Amino acid sequence: MRYAQRLSHIEPFHVMRILEAAQQMQAAGLNVIHLEVGEPDFPTPQPIVEAGLKALAEGKTLYTGACGIPQLREAIARFYQTRFNVIVDPARIIVTPGASGALQLILALLVDQDSEVLLTDPGYPCNRHLVSLLGGTSVNVPVGADTRFQLLAPHIEQHWHDKTVAALVASPANPTGTVLEPTEIKALAQACNARGGALIVDEIYQGLVYGRPHETALALGEDLFVVNSFSKYFQMTGWRLGWLVSPPEHVAALEKLAQNLFLAPPTAAQWAALAAFEPATLAIIEARRQELDNRRQCLQGALAQLGFGIPATPQGAFYLWADAGHLGRPAAHFCEDLLAAQAVAVTPGDDFGSQINFLRFAYTQPTHILEEACNRIHNYLISG
Repeated sequence: MRYAQRLSHIEPFHVMRILEAAQQMQAAGLNVIHLEVGEPDFPTPQPIVEAGLKALAEGKTLYTGACGIPQLREAIARFYQTRFNVIVDPARIIVTPGASGALQLILALLVDQDSEVLLTDPGYPCNRHLVSLLGGTSVNVPVGADTRFQLLAPHIEQHWHDKTVAALVASPANPTGTVLEPTEIKALAQACNARGGALIVDEIYQGLVYGRPHETALALGEDLFVVNSFSKYFQMTGWRLGWLVSPPEHVAALEKLAQNLFLAPPTAAQWAALAAFEPATLAIIEARRQELDNRRQCLQGALAQLGFGIPATPQGAFYLWADAGHLGRPAAHFCEDLLAAQAVAVTPGDDFGSQINFLRFAYTQPTHILEEACNRIHNYLISG
């Protein structure tokens, strides 16, 4: 049997080798510290769990409309108004199976065979693979500390070609944790729109920001696509629920795609997510956001003492993008050796693009475990 040619453009996660080895070590009884996993260690807040159980008990398990239940679309719209003072028509909101589902819909709407989409290098690898899956080409634009590893309007001017249809940015970003300023997003949108293309803003880590206000690109107008998720800020990773906000004129086409690609988002998860916006839930989440900020500061300071550079201070998400160039070898080799010697798992930078001398540390463990991880890294470094 011959596989489809598209598979040749889809690369595996390099970190999966690290994760598999870490799991084998744990099965053998070793105490492995996981700093590679891109999800918080917090469980889903109890009010959301209780709402999900209630929905199941009430038999809310049948298909919903392709765009999601009206109650959730309206709740999301109210959240934009109360938190950001931005009015969003619920009709523009499409609930999806995770943020990945939202990105699939938008890219399926825009990408034809040989279309180009501008992405950041470093950036979340699944995005470029989704473009490839649709027959398009991802143009991975190298970005560095001078732009906080973000794509900016000058990059659009430099890399946009006749086949380019969109640019995709993330704020806060994975793997760097950096945030785009509203003026930068506005300039990006103007640059894309002037060329007849679209700007897609990934806001799945929205809310997990530190030392700055909560913001959304939707405050800038209706002429861009915004993707969000219940996974990160609301800590519902396994519930597989996200959403997108579309310019009004594209909703009907996106709904048609959703009907065919997903049929509907997960029903019980939608009813559970209604509790995400309740004051009691938001209080839990806010306390956890403060805890993540404490962890960020703890780990960033400890890594700096160990010689790792943090070229752009993260203002969101739960990652540190650390320069490991002083180690004198590819970061992937360091990850494998560190795991074997000290049972600390971190993600090599080549999962996110061409910057092979970088590491991604996820501060998704309590502070005392982060301190223990840094002690182990110190022991590894001094052992030669």
